[in-house]
Order: sequence, then structure tokens, then C-alpha cells
Amino acid sequence: MKEGKSVKFNIQQQHQNGHLSPSIFAKLLDPEASWDKDQLGDVLHWIRQVVALVCGLLWGSIPVVGGIWFILFLAISSGIIYGYYAIILKIDEEDFGGHGALLQEGLFASITLFLLAWILVYSLAHF
Repeated sequence: MKEGKSVKFNIQQQHQNGHLSPSIFAKLLDPEASWDKDQLGDVLHWIRQVVALVCGLLWGSIPVVGGIWFILFLAISSGIIYGYYAIILKIDEEDFGGHGALLQEGLFASITLFLLAWILVYSLAHF
């Protein structure tokens, strides 16, 4: 009995310390969940990084070249981020600094990752 209480206390303590709990993934799609600015920023940043990696690998392997593909990546990435926080999470963007702040979250790092993946895959696979 004492062991069960200890485990429950440890889980609560880990959650308070900022460690990931098993329910964090359920929170990602829950519009009723409460978010603070740092948590939402981290989630948006990592979603954008995954999109950048996938698009970079895909663009490099097809192979495509040109500025239109770069603009398409920006549109896809920003559309996914906007759709996630506005449609899925239904948050009030003014609480987090407005649309501009949310759409910029992780943008420059994702551009770098996208270009790196695109150029490397294209160069290694097609030359």
C-alpha cells in the first residue's frame, strides 16, 4: 500500500518538475488542455522541425529544384502550424503574442533543417 502511494507521488513530482508524463501526448490534441507560452512554443517548434525534415527528404529524393518548392515548404509548414493551434487546439492567439509570434516559432531553425536535408539528399542521390 505504501509503495503505491510512493509511485503516485513520484509521478506527480515528475510532472511538476517539467518531465514528460505519459499524458503529454494526449494533451497535444486536447482543445480543453491549458498551455503556457513555453510549452506551446516547444510543441510548435518541434512540429515545424518534423515538417521541415520530411519535406527536405521528400524534395531531395524526388528531385525538385527551384524557389517555388521553397515557397511551397513555407506555405505547408505555416499552414500546419496555423491549423494546429487555431483549429485543433482552439487557443486564443492573443494570449500567446498573436499570430505572428506563433507562426514564427521555430521558423528559422526549420528553414535551415529543410535546406540541409533537401541539399544533402539531392546531392547524394542524384550526382
